[in-house]
Amino acid sequence: MSLTVALALFGAVVLAAMAAHAVWQSRRAQPRRVAQARPVEARDPGLAEGAVEPSFDAAPSAELAVADPAEVRAPRRMVPRIDSLIDAIAMLAIEVQVSGEMAISHLPPTRRAGNKPFFIEGLNVFTREWEPPAAGQRYSEFQAGVQLANRGGALNEIEYSEFVQKVQAFADAIGAMPDFPDMLEVVARARELDAFAGDHDAQLAVHLSSRSVAWSVGYIQQHAGRHGFVPGMVPGRLVLPGAEDGAPPVLTLSFDSQAALAEDPNQAALRDVTLSFDVPQTDPSSEPFVAWQASAQALSLGMDAAIVDDNGHPLGAESFAVIGSELTRLYDELAARDLAAGSAAARRLFS
Repeated sequence: MSLTVALALFGAVVLAAMAAHAVWQSRRAQPRRVAQARPVEARDPGLAEGAVEPSFDAAPSAELAVADPAEVRAPRRMVPRIDSLIDAIAMLAIEVQVSGEMAISHLPPTRRAGNKPFFIEGLNVFTREWEPPAAGQRYSEFQAGVQLANRGGALNEIEYSEFVQKVQAFADAIGAMPDFPDMLEVVARARELDAFAGDHDAQLAVHLSSRSVAWSVGYIQQHAGRHGFVPGMVPGRLVLPGAEDGAPPVLTLSFDSQAALAEDPNQAALRDVTLSFDVPQTDPSSEPFVAWQASAQALSLGMDAAIVDDNGHPLGAESFAVIGSELTRLYDELAARDLAAGSAAARRLFS
């Protein structure tokens, strides 16, 4: 009887061990989820007040925490302006002043020629400044500018002809006499500017690859939110906003959009996210390169991830130092062409 009882007890222990192992394996296979929120008055004992997670030794420290709402300044709205550096400009002479209401009523319904935007501005008789037509104002002259190049390529003959047709219709409606630049000269300028843009376009990116357990969407959002990232306009995209209203984000954290659109995003298992920033679109004064390094390091520590390039090769302080040297050279070359990174002209050209 004692042997039978012993065997029964041994069998029960084995079954319990097998069940526990199965539960452990099941939990290990599940993606990491959002941690339970702590009471508001509680503090994380691991972080002193005002502390930030570490960054690479090669880069200066960067404050990644979300700013106090009381200290956030009202954002400035960016308004595109006609720029002779990147636009082909047609002047529209008028004999009689035109009201803003009349000009607005005759503006083309869409101000694009192919995939190139164009703009119409009036010379305000009161301020003597060029501006988009506005109600309650009067204008003594108009100008129209079509963008010579963007990431869709150089302005071509068909696009320029469409621009001329739309501006001519506007000119006829307000009684203006347009003076268009020569098509061949415009197209040649467009091709040269497009070639320069192609040689100086850069978008820096690193991958954060899970070292062990996969992540849920909520888990990624939780860690990114600690460093100021907010949901972007596109599913699977989190952004670190810029200082200006309408400005490109300083950094972008992206992952599989299908996971973000899943019926239960927290059941999706993700093992890779991409952290990037658009070099010509981002003002160097916001220190995007420093924030890029510091965010990569902080997120890699918090999410137990490796920092790797597109080929899966690890990136460390030396790799970022090399990238930083190349970035400085690129900034200098853009500035020498009066297309400094983050400037209005650069943001339009590299869009």
